[in-house]
Amino acid sequence: MPAAGAETIRIAIGTQDTTINCATGGLLIRELKLLDKYLPRTGKYKDATYQIEWKNFTSGAPLTNEMVAGKLDLGSMADFPGSFNGAAFQKAGRKSIFINVLSGSTTGSGNGIVVPKDSPVQSLAELKGKTISVPFASTSHGMLLRAIQAQGWDPLKDVNITTQAPEVAGPALQAGKVEAHADFVPFAELFPYRGFARKIYDGSQANAPTFHGSLVDEAYAKQYPEIVVAYLRAALEADRLMAAEPEKHSELIAKVTGIEAEVNYLFHGPLGLQTRDLSWKPEYRQAVKTSLDTLRLLKRTDNDIDAEAFIRDGYIRAAFKEAGQDYDRQLKNYARAPLVAKDATTGQPITDVSRVAQVWVAGEEKVRHYASPENAFADLQKLEKAGKKARVVYAQDRNSGNKLLASDAWFVLGAKGQVDAFLLKDQAEAWATKNGGKVVDFAGVRSAHAV
Repeated sequence: MPAAGAETIRIAIGTQDTTINCATGGLLIRELKLLDKYLPRTGKYKDATYQIEWKNFTSGAPLTNEMVAGKLDLGSMADFPGSFNGAAFQKAGRKSIFINVLSGSTTGSGNGIVVPKDSPVQSLAELKGKTISVPFASTSHGMLLRAIQAQGWDPLKDVNITTQAPEVAGPALQAGKVEAHADFVPFAELFPYRGFARKIYDGSQANAPTFHGSLVDEAYAKQYPEIVVAYLRAALEADRLMAAEPEKHSELIAKVTGIEAEVNYLFHGPLGLQTRDLSWKPEYRQAVKTSLDTLRLLKRTDNDIDAEAFIRDGYIRAAFKEAGQDYDRQLKNYARAPLVAKDATTGQPITDVSRVAQVWVAGEEKVRHYASPENAFADLQKLEKAGKKARVVYAQDRNSGNKLLASDAWFVLGAKGQVDAFLLKDQAEAWATKNGGKVVDFAGVRSAHAV
């Protein structure tokens, strides 16, 4: 690698644009030209010329291949392919290091299992003896194996697990060629949003932490530590901009990737399905350890990588310090992206987010927020009578707090008119049995609020 000074320094970054929770480590930095703002230009970098290269991938494996081949210096991917990245570098006699988290869920939400829209299957328990496809050695593969284990099943006998990339799985689901598909962000939400699949399992049910983050060739990081910190400063800036204007930047991601803004907002908006978080929480460290162990069990690698040595938090700590942010404070912060809003119908500040609902109205730049689903559905009726149309409706799962696509959710209509949302039908039925009420789907709850 060239030395600093009058030399040209390459900064080659691998991104996964369609894996939308990598956006603050790739797509947004590139599209908003944030990296150039933070690159060092003093000291040994005074006369340096930077050659910034971007390359997009649909998954982590080919990105890793190019990193190992020396064609890329940094790259973003999930815990499982990231661990495979470390193993691939080790096999080549070199090292890569995991330098930060970008977005994730300490409980595992983001990974999920879907079935064809018209499938009678409502839960994982009904998939015994069925064929489930999944991108092999992905973070969703790890989730699927843990979910199967929790059922007490043998993954080699009780289900038929086949490998299938998301771009193949979509058409396969539409054609009824697979009975279920497990996948990572955003496909367990994107396929239902597009109308040909239904989500029956969320990774949080396995309580297995998952995340996407960034890795760097260790030799590059040692030679150019200031550049690595500059990249992370850009990621922090992208994170700040996304938090400030989630609708605007969800539209930008849609423009670049073709993944609808409504799905991007599901993840990146306030109270999103996953949390943007650049800190190395213990749960994310554990996710790396679990990934390394699972890869060995799958015989995908015989590595002896020490997860604690593989993870390096010095660079992200330095970036936080330069940005005037408190890393240790963020390390203790487990809150979802906060919602600071007023109810669109009452004008009152929303103080309890457990039953929040949201409507993104076509033609409106900002999402409307409501303190309850009943307020949202009542207002939606009025909006539609006025000739307006909802792009999407969101609700928070009453049990997990996860954001849901309301069109795919189940609802309990309480005796006093209260509406509670759930991902799974059996969860809604359990709530209705305990608290009273009637279980309905999206059409049912819409009908109940018809004026």
